[in-house]
Amino acid sequence: MSRTLDHLLDQNVAWADSRTRADPHYFLRMSEVQRPAYLWIGCSDSRVTANDVLGLDPGEVFVHRNIANIVHTSDLNILSVLEYAVEHLKVEHIIVCGHYGCGGVERALVAERSAMLDHWLQPFTMLYRKHRDVIDAIADAGRRLDRMCEINVEMQVRRVAATPIIEKAWMRGQALNLHGWIYAVHDGLLRDLGPHLSSIAERDALPTIDARVLAPAEPPATMKRRQALEAFARVGLESELAACCVCDPSQHGVSP
Repeated sequence: MSRTLDHLLDQNVAWADSRTRADPHYFLRMSEVQRPAYLWIGCSDSRVTANDVLGLDPGEVFVHRNIANIVHTSDLNILSVLEYAVEHLKVEHIIVCGHYGCGGVERALVAERSAMLDHWLQPFTMLYRKHRDVIDAIADAGRRLDRMCEINVEMQVRRVAATPIIEKAWMRGQALNLHGWIYAVHDGLLRDLGPHLSSIAERDALPTIDARVLAPAEPPATMKRRQALEAFARVGLESELAACCVCDPSQHGVSP
């Protein structure tokens, strides 16, 4: 293989050309000041890219990624991203998004140790060790890993919410909402895990992450399934109302 990456540069030219042909003003708009409404805190996994997953163009989402979407409250990188996104870009939503089958989360569950990677994962590793009996009791290895990926998202949302940057924004009345999501590589769909936080009071009312580890959990529904259930619920309500309208009015205290 060549030491240069001319094939990628060629693909860039083709991409820029196709964008310009489809929308002559595309790059003019991109050159303007970015005003994204969303900050995405996700995993560095090459299969999970925020703009593609969300169906958004460049400029619509501010992105921070690291191994296993961990939020270290002493990490100057993520704190700088948070501060810039909240105080300068004025994002309205912060999405912490993990994914099923996360290699970083899987690493936190094994005994092997290394210098840098395991230092990075240590807060989550310690949570696993604290509740190892409960977690290891999940017989299916795949479901065990998936459950830990879900717990990791919830843990990191709490850690974001505990930063002075977020507290300060809420205290000054800034509209800022935190969300916990998880992505499934096998079907390309996002699941809404929660929690959803918009204030210090909501954050402080949350159960502890230890309580969430111990709580039984069903796999979260995709947005498609949630929307379908809501639609069926509305249809059911409409059917009940229709039945009520054709029944004997006297049964409801109404004179015929």
